[in-house]
Amino acid sequence: MIIRISSTFLTLFFTTILFGQGQADYSSGAIIQRLEKLNTLGSVLYMAAHPDDENTQLIAYFANGAHFRTGYVAATRGDGGQNLIGPEIRESLGVIRTQELLAARSVDGGEQFFSRANDFGYSKDPDETFRVWDRDKVLADFVWAIRQFRPDVIITRFSREPGVTHGHHTASAILAMEAFEKSGDSTVYPEQLQYVSPWAPAKIFYNIGLWAYRRSGRVFNDEGYLKLDVGQYNPHLGKSYTEISALSRSMHKSQGFGSSGSRGADFEYFEQWGGAETDQALFEGINTSWSRVADSEEVAYYLAEARRNFDPAQPANILGELLHARKALLKMPDQFWKEVKLAELRETILAITGTYLELTSEKPFYVPGDSIRITLEVINRSHADLTLSSVTLDQNDERFIYNLALENNQKNQFSYQFPLSKSTPYTHPYWLNTDATEGMYSVSDQRLIGLPQNPPALKARVSLSSEGQFLDYEVPVIFKTTDPVKGEVRSPLEIRPPVMVNLDSRALIFAGNKSKKMPVKVIAGRDDISGRVTLNLPEGWKSSPDFYEVAIQEAGGEQSFDFSLTPPEGPSNAQISAVVELSDGKKYDLGKEVIAYDHIPVQTLYPKAQVKVVKLDVGELTGRIAYIMGAGDELPFSLEQIGYQVDILDKDDVSAGNLARYDAVILGIRAFNTVQWLSFKNQELFDYVKKGGNMIVQYNTSHQLVTEEIAPFPLKLSRDRVTVEEAPVKFLKPKHPVLNTPIKLSPSDFDGWVQERGLYFPGEWSKEFVPLLGMNDPGEEEKQGSLLVAPYGKGYYCYTGISFFRELPAGVPGAYRLLINMVSLGKADKPK
Repeated sequence: MIIRISSTFLTLFFTTILFGQGQADYSSGAIIQRLEKLNTLGSVLYMAAHPDDENTQLIAYFANGAHFRTGYVAATRGDGGQNLIGPEIRESLGVIRTQELLAARSVDGGEQFFSRANDFGYSKDPDETFRVWDRDKVLADFVWAIRQFRPDVIITRFSREPGVTHGHHTASAILAMEAFEKSGDSTVYPEQLQYVSPWAPAKIFYNIGLWAYRRSGRVFNDEGYLKLDVGQYNPHLGKSYTEISALSRSMHKSQGFGSSGSRGADFEYFEQWGGAETDQALFEGINTSWSRVADSEEVAYYLAEARRNFDPAQPANILGELLHARKALLKMPDQFWKEVKLAELRETILAITGTYLELTSEKPFYVPGDSIRITLEVINRSHADLTLSSVTLDQNDERFIYNLALENNQKNQFSYQFPLSKSTPYTHPYWLNTDATEGMYSVSDQRLIGLPQNPPALKARVSLSSEGQFLDYEVPVIFKTTDPVKGEVRSPLEIRPPVMVNLDSRALIFAGNKSKKMPVKVIAGRDDISGRVTLNLPEGWKSSPDFYEVAIQEAGGEQSFDFSLTPPEGPSNAQISAVVELSDGKKYDLGKEVIAYDHIPVQTLYPKAQVKVVKLDVGELTGRIAYIMGAGDELPFSLEQIGYQVDILDKDDVSAGNLARYDAVILGIRAFNTVQWLSFKNQELFDYVKKGGNMIVQYNTSHQLVTEEIAPFPLKLSRDRVTVEEAPVKFLKPKHPVLNTPIKLSPSDFDGWVQERGLYFPGEWSKEFVPLLGMNDPGEEEKQGSLLVAPYGKGYYCYTGISFFRELPAGVPGAYRLLINMVSLGKADKPK
């Protein structure tokens, strides 16, 4: 019998949230790991700056070998890095790397957290970092993470000594130490204490980075450091912790960090920074057993019995011991470990009984106010006595009473139809809902700070019972489909606007006065959309027509329109937005961006529908450019916008006869790192230059080049870079054609650049190269390797570390003007 009633959540439940339970591991080995963890009460929090900074082999060891609760706090989401798998940069890249970190934690067993710091790109010292980050807010977030997680031990990845590594790295270590000292003080960030209590970790350590010694050729002396062997083998998992670590680190695919597993002893080394003095082991003197909690003897007894009596052939036989332990645990006074272990017990009970809980929706997306149908699947795959007690929907507080005995391996399905609240928020990443500064994301809700991703868009509380005890599980609603190649595919449920409007790019560039088509795509979020789409234009810009009528019958349908956009007479740098006004008078100005890669769940963002428009005073451009894609960037599209014909070349296109057709051949970022066939096609490119061609090579790193011969003359790459985008730029050869033809450049062309000047400049080069630009970060010597030009035969070879891949998509006028001159080298001779 089903009883349907209305209820209100009056209590904040510490419930188990089952994200994508279809991928949960209920194997015997995994259950043993859960039982060991139930009997262990230790915790460790790793703290660093970026995705990929975490030591995955240490996390794998602590989470799976020591069975400690293990977390990683990344100060940033890696938004300022480069992307080796696609064109996404900045906020979109941060979303990718967030999901890659979650994928890594699902492998190594850790938990993931963040601060609100924005990764603004490479920083050479912590002082520069703190000038951009809001130091107090990032410190508050570190303290918040410690108070929530309550670690016994904190471990940092980096030294606090300035100048040793990336400024973000050093800053994260400095803040970790400050947070360690302040998190136990109730007068520090008292606004947090309505949700958490002060917590003082017992110790803090610095995890020595041996890679720095290997890179410099120095020999590491382990005298005076604590050490830990993380290369041990776990027979329950069938892997060593270093093998697990490699699988985890290989999730950082946007950074090209695929790793091979290693076997055998592998030591990590530690320097203690604070807390009780330690001689032998990191957790020396820290009680990690149940005896650290008062009145826990009965709990400890039954959990030990459950581990001792576990039979892999009949895992559900220990349900009685686990329920006895839970009953004893519920009698204990409220405190942190009680809530942690109650959550772990709920998960373990699902595992030993093979119980499957899943909520799926009919469609992948809905609009606030839609009627939604969801289906619950419940299966008890054991002989255990389990009952489905009730289901409570979080949207309308409706509670369905079942009291249904769950028979062994019998599928039970229930469907629910209800209206979504019109105030249901869109599933846009919470940290992107408000405009960010260069250094910080804005998040005002304290409860959201630090979360890796949004809470589920919709969920239900499923209550099971056994032997008079009730176990509550929060189950998110997901969408599930079957792909003919990939098989079962799960994705988060999307809540989207009723209508979305997409513009083609982040920047639209005009090289002359001619009008240009501005494509606008309107996407229906629900059925029966009607209204009109218009452009909000800055002064001097004109569009034709003034608007288009929109009429789309089905949700997911699209209509495309071309506005004719005319720039003003002179140079201009402005912003245009698109708006759809529906027939009910409501206006919508959000677009839709889908990020889809096989190694992470599909991510859908709803950013503002706006585009930067730039009018360059350079006249009409013509020419044909060959482009060899590297790690992925948007330069081909950017070049096409200003009039060039751009052809993307593959291996078989690189031949003497074909290359002769082009005014220039440009290699994308890190092409000599990522395009294997350049190891034997490089000479054909050099021959093209020798016969009168123009070759432009963008930045590469010295690590893992496919060939050392990246230029026709000796050229050695370094890690030199200029990170301050406002750094003054000196013209070393003021009369050189690249600085004068067809456009006469001036220092003002380097105004308004974003994130950096450039990166990975050559450090040494042969006499044939002419350096054209000098620049340096504050307090450093001038670097002259950002743009090198060498005549070779009848043509020119250019190597540049200038960050065109950031500047052109951002619509930086001076970057376009400089690149036009580089493309024109040897062709144009009249200044403009």
